[in-house]
Amino acid sequence: MSSRLVGVGVGPGDPELVTVKGVNALRAADVVVVPVMDTGEPGRAEATVLHYVPAEKVVRVVFALNERTDRARREAAWDAAGQRVAELLAAHGSVAFATIGDPNVYSTFTYLAQTIAELVPGVSVETVPGITAMQDLAARSGAVLTEGTEPLTLVPVTAGSAVLKEALAGPGTVVAYKFGRQAAEVAEALRETGRLGDAVWGSALGLPEESVRSAAELDGTPLPYLSTLIAPPRRDGGRGGKL
Repeated sequence: MSSRLVGVGVGPGDPELVTVKGVNALRAADVVVVPVMDTGEPGRAEATVLHYVPAEKVVRVVFALNERTDRARREAAWDAAGQRVAELLAAHGSVAFATIGDPNVYSTFTYLAQTIAELVPGVSVETVPGITAMQDLAARSGAVLTEGTEPLTLVPVTAGSAVLKEALAGPGTVVAYKFGRQAAEVAEALRETGRLGDAVWGSALGLPEESVRSAAELDGTPLPYLSTLIAPPRRDGGRGGKL
């Protein structure tokens, strides 16, 4: 029996932002895997998936989603998750892996696919794109991501505040992911580069606890880990000024 693993982007959290192709992929799969942390609480991907497929079709697999310091523990968790998904592929043939956002943008699916390719020779690996948090935040806040020839820089703040400062010192819009735990450092970087006034941040987009605010309100209080920031450049040229 041929095996097929499909990484499906299910968006930032609002179930209405799952694409038609994504819903079809979830429903066509024999099993839908959702990643959970070892603490066991339901994740955002699982909550979104349950709007479209029955619970009995969903399998929760533990991933080391927040493990960054203990490489051995992280590798062991990836290996165990890969082995579990390989077993599901052997038993069912078609498995979809649901990931928030897009499966090719800072996604756990990347590591899973690499592991499965080694464990299951001949497996077919595909992805279905999903709407990203920066797109959703732009829509909810009214922030324009890019105009004309402006570049767009995406930075995970887990890489360190220096990386963010370097991006903010450059041209174009800067988007920062996963900055919640370093909110104070991010606010300072925005002040230093003159970008604080026009920047916006958001968390839990599309969910009851959603928060979308001006970055000028950042006061150093830690925010949810998956908070997203958009810092656009100054645009003083009028309509079409960036062409």
